[in-house]
Amino acid sequence: MDFLNAIVAFANFVLVPGTAYGAQLALGALGVTLIYGILRFSNFAHGDTMAFGTMYVILITWGFQSLGIGFGPLPTALLALPFGIVLTGLTLVGTDKLVYQFYRQRKVKPVVLVMVSLGVMFIMNGLTRFIIGPDDQRFSDGERFIISARDFKTMTGLDEGLAIKTTQGITLVTAVIVVAFLFWFLNKTRTGKSMRAYSDNEDLALLSGINPERVVLYTWLIVAALATVAGTLYGLDKSFKPFTYFQLLLPIFAAAIVGGLGNPLGAIAGGFVIAFSEVTVTYAFKKVANYALPEALAPDGLAQLMSTDYKFAVSFSILIIVLLFKPTGLFKGQSV
Repeated sequence: MDFLNAIVAFANFVLVPGTAYGAQLALGALGVTLIYGILRFSNFAHGDTMAFGTMYVILITWGFQSLGIGFGPLPTALLALPFGIVLTGLTLVGTDKLVYQFYRQRKVKPVVLVMVSLGVMFIMNGLTRFIIGPDDQRFSDGERFIISARDFKTMTGLDEGLAIKTTQGITLVTAVIVVAFLFWFLNKTRTGKSMRAYSDNEDLALLSGINPERVVLYTWLIVAALATVAGTLYGLDKSFKPFTYFQLLLPIFAAAIVGGLGNPLGAIAGGFVIAFSEVTVTYAFKKVANYALPEALAPDGLAQLMSTDYKFAVSFSILIIVLLFKPTGLFKGQSV
């Protein structure tokens, strides 16, 4: 019985939150990897793009809630999400026309576009804080749990409860749907094949009659959708705070690079590697150990490798190790 309690405790604090966080990082890393694979630069503004898209969703959600519009047991934000995606898409396309297109037409080196994206990042960050404020914004409503710890204990008779939040379930279902649609789009549609051809060989794609501006347009629209979905799911699961999304840039880039920058499958794998690494290293295993080990061997302390304050250091460490020993990532990068 104690062994089952140990498994439940581990699932409750590591497996379930790690899986949800991994799905959120994977969606974020997919956006980074598409920009790198197709437009050939590292977009440092991606974390704040997620924040900007989520801000749109929150504002529309508040509008729906003030009108008495809800989504039953599900968060109202899911109704606002399509509108947020459209607004974020318009924002990114507008940013490309105003900023990136100028440098792209002059065929500047990728490092110049990276520096430009840093400027865009600071502008987006400032606008987000100005419009919605710098503090935590909670916008989740509906049923909080799919199953609560108390209900789980009642059903199983175990001492340890397993709680699965509605937002965690929504994250997994939404991530599966979005990833499946993205791979179908890239592999089965004419536009998706054009994007892949442009990524593989730009000159050959242009000779084949592929319109580069159309490829750029669809890339930004897909990135807008991925960023808004990832940001909204993260905000629903935790809470929305603009600075948090700025910090998320590190684990998102780590996920993309660990998997293989430019490779969508790698971005997904990298997202889960980084998420479980962060959650496992910063989890205090005292409760699990007390259930699983004899009393004489049970730890006195928290049995925690690192404080949660240093969870981004885990991402950074993994990123450095991968860049030193396998710079192409788990999957060979630089192809869509």
